Amino acid sequence: MTSSNSAAGASEARWYEDAFRADYRRVYPHRDLDAARPEVRWLLEHGVAGRTLDLCCGFGRHTLLLAASGVNVFGLDLSRDLLLQSRGLPEAERFLGGRLVRSDAREVPFASGAFRSVVNLFSSFGYFGELGDARVLREIARVLEPGGLAVLDLMNPAFVRAGLRAESVREGDEFLLRESRALLDGGRRVVKDVELRADGEVRRWREDVRLYELAEFRTLARDVRLDLLDVCGGFDSSPHTDSSPRMLVRLRRA
Repeated sequence: MTSSNSAAGASEARWYEDAFRADYRRVYPHRDLDAARPEVRWLLEHGVAGRTLDLCCGFGRHTLLLAASGVNVFGLDLSRDLLLQSRGLPEAERFLGGRLVRSDAREVPFASGAFRSVVNLFSSFGYFGELGDARVLREIARVLEPGGLAVLDLMNPAFVRAGLRAESVREGDEFLLRESRALLDGGRRVVKDVELRADGEVRRWREDVRLYELAEFRTLARDVRLDLLDVCGGFDSSPHTDSSPRMLVRLRRA
């Protein structure tokens, strides 16, 4: 992206199509069902219920656990590779059969008011530039029924800026991962240049995520009639401070 308002449809802005390929789970094996269990438990304890949309669901780990808990959940993601990998989850056909949809988060293919809850987890917001991000929020508000609940798991800008590691190298089972990180636009965007060497090939891509301060996110949400209920610092319900690892917000559709 050349600026935070770059058109997300431009070729240079489609980093999210390059980043979330089949090797994602190989590189990040810790992002699994066990890691998702306490997060799903928190969601259930904080009002997620009824017909629910897991927006940007990846390979469906949260979707599956929500479904196994009795939630009438559907998952949506743009990555064909990750959606196909959902088949490897335990009891995937039972819990996920017919419940995963491939689509862009800015154009959710469900009717207005179709869901009681929408969840957007693991820093899956801030990908499309400010105009595109506003469209995502507008779609969340549109598909929620009046009084419906939205939960977004966002990066905490202060925490990211304070702890950013400029360089890191990690080796795994037959792969080498190099990551370079930087802050752009006065610290409003965090970018990560990634080089993955695996199976005799080298793949490179850039991740580019907009960091939203709580006040500006509240304004974006209010513009689409989503009212901020509360915010905490993580799935342990800790208070939200500058040192919190996450910015976990709950919103209610007016």
